[in-house]
Amino acid sequence: MKYHLLCTLLSGLWTPSAHADPGEPAPAGPETHKSGTQIVLLGTGTPIAYPDRSGPAVAIVVNDTPYIVDCGPGVVRRAMAAYQAGVDALRITDLKHLFVTHLHSDHTVGYPDVILTPWVLGRDVPLEVFGPPGIQAMTDHILKAYEEDIDLRINGLEQGNPEGWKVNVHEIEPGIFYKNDEVTVRAFPVKHGSWEHAFGFRFEAKDRTVVISGDTARCQALIDNAKGCDVLIHEVYSEAALSKRKSKKKKYHPAFHTSGPELGRIANEVKPGLLILYHQLLWGATEEELLDEIRQVYKGRVVFGNDLDVF
Repeated sequence: MKYHLLCTLLSGLWTPSAHADPGEPAPAGPETHKSGTQIVLLGTGTPIAYPDRSGPAVAIVVNDTPYIVDCGPGVVRRAMAAYQAGVDALRITDLKHLFVTHLHSDHTVGYPDVILTPWVLGRDVPLEVFGPPGIQAMTDHILKAYEEDIDLRINGLEQGNPEGWKVNVHEIEPGIFYKNDEVTVRAFPVKHGSWEHAFGFRFEAKDRTVVISGDTARCQALIDNAKGCDVLIHEVYSEAALSKRKSKKKKYHPAFHTSGPELGRIANEVKPGLLILYHQLLWGATEEELLDEIRQVYKGRVVFGNDLDVF
């Protein structure tokens, strides 16, 4: 079952002024799990700056530990919105694990925010980051850019803690790259146009297996790693809408992304318990029109994801 937390916030039941301190207990929300695996869509957008869709980011919460996948613009504030609506695990100071599928700007513009904002609000341990080759250099440049800010926050009147701004970077390869008693996470290579390093992720918890495509065109590695999963979270674009566009990028999208009909064919092979659409490129198509493109091919359960949906 999914819940749209944004509607809850807008209803007036919870407001930022009512629960602005990330250190306070969260109010009772529509679904506050203490155990099991929960999916929170923190951002379902694209580079198009729609105000109701933050950049791509997903929280996989396993027994109240959040793992953030990608960090598009708005990620920390979306996490705060989910926390205020009752997802206790997304307390800002508990954002300690970040997994990055690839280094496209729309998936990483929020990276400085994930490094710095939770620290400013009290995170007192380094952020653990796992991503493709190049993530170390990106991290080094970000920390260099903010070195004066970091110095003043620690040594100035703010007296910030000296650890929470630090980042432990792990450049990953295909295979299992993270494992504890609760979850195993595997990276697999995906086909994202001219990007040399782009990954999807498979999360295996005790109660659910969740696969996130990252940005990809059809590729066998995704199909092999997603077969039989409980939930497949997959990017998609409207083929019908693309065909009507006067754009020089008509060759770009099939090489970098997955069309609605192609995703339907992928889902027929994978047979997920639930298919969730995110990072949807619509170009004027409606939600239902995109769903119809998939349903003409695939008859299983499929939903159109929105920011702050919880599954």
